Amino acid sequence: MANVEVILKEKVDGLGAEADVVKVRRGFARNFLLPKDIALEATKGNLLRLEHLRVARAAREAKELEQANKLANRINKLRLKLTLSTGQGGKAFGSITVKDVHEALTEADASIKIDRKAVLLEAPIKSSGKFDIPVNIHPDLECTVRLHVEAEGASEKQPEASA
Repeated sequence: MANVEVILKEKVDGLGAEADVVKVRRGFARNFLLPKDIALEATKGNLLRLEHLRVARAAREAKELEQANKLANRINKLRLKLTLSTGQGGKAFGSITVKDVHEALTEADASIKIDRKAVLLEAPIKSSGKFDIPVNIHPDLECTVRLHVEAEGASEKQPEASA
């Protein structure tokens, strides 16, 4: 099979970003990229237009990074508080997961719109305490949300001894 070079006009996952010159299979270019106006053939004339695409890409990336910085500042200021159900011996019933942290983030500030996969919790939290949880909001930018986990449960509700 023959490969051809194309210039991407927009970001394609697993292939490249706009203004990248990539080699793809001829059928992929002919049947998908070119008809959907996602790419241009890498001809001499189109390679001259490449500079215009690079300028547009740089402007878009700068805007995305600026928005990510604003979001990172809001997330860094947040202090989340969650409770963890515990038994008499202090044993945890359940745990604090990525889903719980993501829900707490969106409840604390409704303007925060991030993917749940951006919360980088290594393992579920099964104890009380204070935790710094990294959040990856941009490939070049990572921020930290502070989480305070309190124990709540059966240890507080001990039955009274009968005489």
